[in-house]
Amino acid sequence: MNNIENIFMCLAAPLLIASTVTKERGRRLMIFMLTGMASCLFSSYISTFIAAEQGADVISASLEISPFVEEIMKLFPLIFYILVFEPTVTSDILDACMMTAIGFATLENVCFLMTNGSEDIIELAIRGFGTGTMHVVCASFVAFGLLHLWNRLWLRVAVTVAFLCAATTFHGVFNVLVSQTGIPMYIGFIIPVGTMVGILVLRKRLKLRGII
Repeated sequence: MNNIENIFMCLAAPLLIASTVTKERGRRLMIFMLTGMASCLFSSYISTFIAAEQGADVISASLEISPFVEEIMKLFPLIFYILVFEPTVTSDILDACMMTAIGFATLENVCFLMTNGSEDIIELAIRGFGTGTMHVVCASFVAFGLLHLWNRLWLRVAVTVAFLCAATTFHGVFNVLVSQTGIPMYIGFIIPVGTMVGILVLRKRLKLRGII
């Protein structure tokens, strides 16, 4: 078992120091990456506590508890940022969503590396890209709701819950597949990458049509 708080401190220290000497946008990106790592840290604590209370084993916790807890913990900083700082630039909200997800995935991948070793570089590369892309895809679901529907007051709660459920479901399916061995595991890693490609293609077409 790895000490996740020790890993967090080692990764967060240089980012925290760098954030004090960088300019506005760079500082904001680093802070959100740190926020994502902190969300991963607290998600680990909360998931472990819930699993202990429910008597769930490691597999059940990773499939049933972790996706919900992790997506909520990634959402909280974004809601706080929007409500308190009220950003008006679309790219600021998108940066917040993406960097929070990237920070979360970074700490999660490092913890996996520390737990399982680094003998199989191919499997680690596949997992790194798959897990990182999965978190970015889930963040894209949330970002879409926050960017396009958050300004409608009567839709805020419904949109937040809906896109949180979509992200949690996608995350849960990913965890189910990658917990297997062989072909199902590789399919699990391929799905987020394929989804990300689809999102990028769709975004490009919408931009060409002037929709976004």
